Amino acid sequence: MRRDAALRLSRARRSVRCAVRMHPSQLDGARCYTRPVTEPPQRQPRTYKYYDLILGGFVCVLLCSNLIGVRKATMVDLPFVGPFTFGAGVLFFPIAYLFGDLLTEVYGYARSRRVVWAGFAALAFASLQSAVVVNLPSAPDFKEQHLIEWAFGSTWRLALASLIAYFCGEMVNSYVLAKLKVKTGGKKLWMRTIGSTICGEMIDTLIFYPLAFYGMWPDSLLISIMIGNYIMKVGWEIVATPLTYRVVAFLKRVEDEDYFDRNTEFTPFSLKV
Repeated sequence: MRRDAALRLSRARRSVRCAVRMHPSQLDGARCYTRPVTEPPQRQPRTYKYYDLILGGFVCVLLCSNLIGVRKATMVDLPFVGPFTFGAGVLFFPIAYLFGDLLTEVYGYARSRRVVWAGFAALAFASLQSAVVVNLPSAPDFKEQHLIEWAFGSTWRLALASLIAYFCGEMVNSYVLAKLKVKTGGKKLWMRTIGSTICGEMIDTLIFYPLAFYGMWPDSLLISIMIGNYIMKVGWEIVATPLTYRVVAFLKRVEDEDYFDRNTEFTPFSLKV
């Protein structure tokens, strides 16, 4: 008798402990076990092998293109074309758009947006550092201050124009490519990369050169450089299309990723992925 009573009491205690962990609607007819309830495993964030390397390459090209040769106007004599005028800094700047195309095509708009913001922060810091270094007092024996000022002495107009044009152009480029990818079902990569570059580089050119150099350069020179630079930027994308196909195919294979932005929030003012 006492043994049976002790057994019933032990079972009753287990039932009470289990009932505390259960919803009232589950109590009726439920079987109870003393094994503790475990939490479901949390979803780990996706990691990629080459994403960080592409981010670093993008920021490197961006900084070099905006610090080296951006103030130099260049003229070359092309066969069948004649004199062709362009800004020296634009010679390598389109590579940044190639990186942007790779990021959006493989990893999606949200991760490309994070890279654009990283480039924006790096460019803003480079502008600040240039301003501080140029305006520091020179040593008495240092005679090349005028060269430093010419090469790195960006006015507030040049720095602001560069930041605004870069941000708007890159965001438009990524947005157009992401939308075209969904629209075409992932087909016609050449149309997406060239089409997005046409839109993005147009915004970049129309913002940067008037803000930075209007009133400093003659109007004829300003317009000719804008046209020449735009042609060069888009031409870069067209020439690089075969290479873009190979790199995109490689990244999609090794990263096991081909992102479609069907439910993406396209606001540029976010870092969420």
